[in-house]
Amino acid sequence: MSGAHIRLAAGRLLNLVLDKRRTLDDAMAADDAFNALDGSDRAFARAIASSALRHLGWIDRGVSPFLSRPLSATGAEVRALIRAGAAQIWFMDVPPHAAVSETVEAARLWSPARSGGGFVNAALRRVSESESPARSLSPLALWPDWLASRLGSAYGRQTAEALALAQLEEPGLHLSPKADGARVAAATGGTLRPDGAIDITSGTVETLPGYAAGEWWVQDAAARIPARLLSPQPGERILDLCAAPGGKTLQLAAAGAEVTALDRSRPRLERLKENLARTGLHAEVIVGDGEAWKAPTPFPKILLDAPCSALGTLRRHPEGAWIKTEADVTRFPAVQARLLAAATDMLAPGGTLVYCVCTPVPAEGVEIVEAAIATGPLKRAPVLASEIPGFEPSLTPAGDVLTLPAAGRQHDAFYIARLTRPA
Repeated sequence: MSGAHIRLAAGRLLNLVLDKRRTLDDAMAADDAFNALDGSDRAFARAIASSALRHLGWIDRGVSPFLSRPLSATGAEVRALIRAGAAQIWFMDVPPHAAVSETVEAARLWSPARSGGGFVNAALRRVSESESPARSLSPLALWPDWLASRLGSAYGRQTAEALALAQLEEPGLHLSPKADGARVAAATGGTLRPDGAIDITSGTVETLPGYAAGEWWVQDAAARIPARLLSPQPGERILDLCAAPGGKTLQLAAAGAEVTALDRSRPRLERLKENLARTGLHAEVIVGDGEAWKAPTPFPKILLDAPCSALGTLRRHPEGAWIKTEADVTRFPAVQARLLAAATDMLAPGGTLVYCVCTPVPAEGVEIVEAAIATGPLKRAPVLASEIPGFEPSLTPAGDVLTLPAAGRQHDAFYIARLTRPA
């Protein structure tokens, strides 16, 4: 395929994500222009779209002075191509003449953008003559204003900026071994971390040694912490509430626990069943609403990975900051509080409950836990630094875990609290 077809595919992906509010993974699966590409061409189109999403706040602010009308007033398809072109010039080291000419040609190939080819050309030529906005804009400008304000207020400007910059790093791959982590690391060419995860720098998941044999599964290193803090024992009954897609279920089952995995999403539970079959592990899988489902008997241990804004996964899904609104985020705490109350009702006296969310927003994490402690039977069971090797800096003064990523620290942002119900 020509360079223009690659830029066309990248622009179409950005249009689906930013104007149709699809995830990048969903957009790649759905778009015919992208799926018509092969090998390196497809990888390059994905890289352009991903770079545009990672730098979107900088791009939109950076191109604004070069436009005769606001970017928001520009046609969606033209807007997508300008963003794709600017990403190539400012952040991908693509020769400016190639980025401009091929992106303008992509506009001619895309009928809704055809009449805007001249506008794209003029904008990108100005971009090619200017320095990157990274030189002048704050890292917080990578995000929508509402998100920068929320996280800046919660953690201070310096920490929030480090969190924003972390999303610019292409994420590595973490594997969770079923048993012998050292052997899996040696077989895959990975590096065994202190926390037991394995860092992989490259490779297609399905072709890595041990995948077909079920010796490991893909799981972010920070996502492994909640299950480990339950200290699962052989034969122990554990409820994994909101379990899909199931990485934590696999951890608990690999430790020998008798796991009940409950989730309301049947399609996502099918993925869990597939991974259970591949790894040879067992769990009882139930489709149900965690707020309404009633346990036959109380569980001694429960893991609640509550639905959340997922703003802790921006290094892997940078579009999350742009396809969610502040209103979307504010609806989660009520759901999380109800789920935590339901989990508390299913927890046996003397039992342990781990609550976690993959977001750094305090309203979805520590504020939910503090409210539950203040109004219910739960008490905090502080986590010790020795329990989270490699993540010791993530321990909070209260004994919770907050895994904020930063430059050089490759993992998602999780909030995790361990709670007990007095006997």
